[in-house]
Amino acid sequence: MSESRRNPVPGEGNEKAKVMFVGEAPGYWEDVKGRPFVGRAGKLLDTYLEDAGLRRKEVYITNVVKCRPPQNRTPWKDEIEACLPYLRKQIELIDPSVIVTLGNTAGETVFRLYGLKWRGITQEHGKIYRVSTVFGEKILLPMFHPAAVLRRRELGEEMRKGFARLGELIEQL
Repeated sequence: MSESRRNPVPGEGNEKAKVMFVGEAPGYWEDVKGRPFVGRAGKLLDTYLEDAGLRRKEVYITNVVKCRPPQNRTPWKDEIEACLPYLRKQIELIDPSVIVTLGNTAGETVFRLYGLKWRGITQEHGKIYRVSTVFGEKILLPMFHPAAVLRRRELGEEMRKGFARLGELIEQL
């Protein structure tokens, strides 16, 4: 997969962020610019961040895989496994209180990291999970991927509710 990419996209943001967003993989513009969530889905994510009272520079944003899959396909399991040590290390170093997963692949991957059963993004969106780790409690909040909202506008209201819930969680931290 890395052979077909232009730029790796490891992630960016506040290295002491209380909130970390984890998406699936870089898209076209992310691959071009080497930064996560800078295309249309990223602009929508920025809007949702503002709705939750956050700015992009206050959070950390990354993806499960760090290179754009060919033809923008869903990452294969071996590609996810190859990048998993990087994601684990990012979570360890940044030590966020809240991890927001964006989309099915990110949700399934992060849930597996914490030994939780994944039932699919439609069932998990907006639910709050608290997990104990050696670094203390983490809150997991799975949400739809902003790209899904661009394709299916009817998900927008659910996304707004999820970000409102995130805003409430942040106030409690």
